[in-house]
Amino acid sequence: MENESTFDYIIIGAGAAGLMLADAMRKDSFFDNKAILLLDKDTKKNNDRTWCFWEKGTGIFDNLLYTSWKNIYFGGAEFSKQFNIAPYQYKMIRGIDFYEDVLSRITQCPNITFKVAEVLEVSDNGSKVAVVTKEVTYVSKQAFNSIFTYEMATHQKKYPVLQQHWLGWFVKTEKPVFNEGVATYMDFSIPQNGNTRFMYVLPFSRTEALVEYTLFSKELLSLETYEEALTTYLKEDLGCKEFEILDNEKGSIPMTCYEFREHHTENIRFIGTAGGWAKPSTGYTFMSTSKKIPVLIDYLKTGKPLKDLRFKNKFWYYDLLLLDVLAHDNGRGRIIFESLFKNRSPQLIFKFLDEETNFLEDIRYMAGAPWPPFTKALMRRLF
Repeated sequence: MENESTFDYIIIGAGAAGLMLADAMRKDSFFDNKAILLLDKDTKKNNDRTWCFWEKGTGIFDNLLYTSWKNIYFGGAEFSKQFNIAPYQYKMIRGIDFYEDVLSRITQCPNITFKVAEVLEVSDNGSKVAVVTKEVTYVSKQAFNSIFTYEMATHQKKYPVLQQHWLGWFVKTEKPVFNEGVATYMDFSIPQNGNTRFMYVLPFSRTEALVEYTLFSKELLSLETYEEALTTYLKEDLGCKEFEILDNEKGSIPMTCYEFREHHTENIRFIGTAGGWAKPSTGYTFMSTSKKIPVLIDYLKTGKPLKDLRFKNKFWYYDLLLLDVLAHDNGRGRIIFESLFKNRSPQLIFKFLDEETNFLEDIRYMAGAPWPPFTKALMRRLF
């Protein structure tokens, strides 16, 4: 094969999953003599996203925090409250800070190569993987692919596929309207229009914040609809008549319990969102990914086929029931989340969503939500 270059491992995509995997390989002596290639079509020099997560105490990403909050606000139609979330903090990392930090380390590593190239095709013939780009075909023993398309999940009907989609504006206001000590985790006081819709506000000062209009639904909206909702919320709900849009971010994360297993092969493993690593019930991906990377690293050392590694646990079934409920009646999300925040502490909610609760805590958490829709969803699954 002409213009061919060979590596032990190829990582496709330098997002959260690809960079965390490359960095974990860099730190582990098992990979010291392995040639590793990291490919991305982008130079990763732009701030194209933010990642948020909750965490107790000091974490491994604290040196990258743009800011954090010790309090959150939940807003609903019949229940609204500000919570102190100690011992948790709600933390935010900018994409550009994460990219620069990890790339500065792995590009100094002699056995890791980072190249900017668009991947056209990936194939596994059973003994090696071929990754085709416009200029070069790269060959490896194993490859990890983070390129996601919705068609990977929507071709089947067994598991619902919703989208968590949003438009966010980084705004600067003329007058102080934000409480910089409180992150608005969910504000359902806005019109739902048959969907699960809420506002999400991350304040950086009294006059600067990221304000996002977020939905859990099957279909995206027109750009104008997102923009109108954000404008209305800023002007009418927050009383902010004059504001400047400094930047924006938009995106869509799959919310599905489809396992993506059929896409893995003996030597190709899909990772990140493309591997089903986004938490199905919330869309949070960053910390979910950071917990799966060490498991994948340990698994690689066994030499077993990549397709055989499984992450499925009891929380997969819990997530499936919620997604079944929202797929059957998408407007019910506000009622479910409002009931949970009214009846349960955010500490228990975060612990459950982190998949760290025991069975008794699971029962207590679930008893805080309205049970009839979940019972019906369970019956539909069983029968």
